[in-house]
Amino acid sequence: MVALRLIPCLDVAEGRVVKGVNFVGLRDAGDPVELACRYSLAGADELVFLDIAASHEGRETLVELVRRTAESVTIPFTVGGGIGSLKGIKELLRAGADKVSLNSSAVRNPDLIREGAKKFGSQCIVVAIDARRRIQEDLGWDVYVKGGRENTGIDVVSWAKEVSDLGAGEILLTSMDGDGTQAGYDLELIKTVAEVVPLPVIASGGAGCIKDIIEAFTRGKASAALLASLLHDGLLTVEEIKYELLNQGLPVRPIDNEQSFR
Repeated sequence: MVALRLIPCLDVAEGRVVKGVNFVGLRDAGDPVELACRYSLAGADELVFLDIAASHEGRETLVELVRRTAESVTIPFTVGGGIGSLKGIKELLRAGADKVSLNSSAVRNPDLIREGAKKFGSQCIVVAIDARRRIQEDLGWDVYVKGGRENTGIDVVSWAKEVSDLGAGEILLTSMDGDGTQAGYDLELIKTVAEVVPLPVIASGGAGCIKDIIEAFTRGKASAALLASLLHDGLLTVEEIKYELLNQGLPVRPIDNEQSFR
């Protein structure tokens, strides 16, 4: 059985890790390299580093910060934000990233998914989908881009199927309604997408306690859980979460305590 993954997320703006609620009200959460090292040693399975303002500001991801962060960790590392070309993907992979996350650029140019998967392998291409429920809750979710600033009007489920067909290796699925609230993941959203694509789905947006994470895996059928404020604010540690998941009989990689204290 494939191990379920815990993935701390580092949202970076102006060189610092930030965190907000529903994509707004950002507050400082620390130094990205320092936090990356801490989570790597704490037993996280992977990391995600998102330059959240790059697409909105029309610039490329901060490659030097990516390089320093990647050199400091020993676990797989995904980088996203402002990646709009094969050249940009190549530069980040050469800087030390294991995967890249495409969001706004994938919506604007879906062929980038296909071309990226063909050139670098599907395992390197993660498509991030920022989803918000429509006002009529029974009518599904819309895809948002540019850091959650723009509603594309694209249906989330249809887009998830398309990115899968184009060759993406994973989907990073964020509930904008749940982001930073610590009120629980949108289980309906996660399950709906997980059941229509053959790809691993990373649940994001709303983790507030261990129960939320367990439900994302059991009810939501997620392959991984993205964690941000829950860890940044010190409410839980990766170790505490993993031990409880193991106690619940869920397949997770055990923490190498010798590695944790090196």
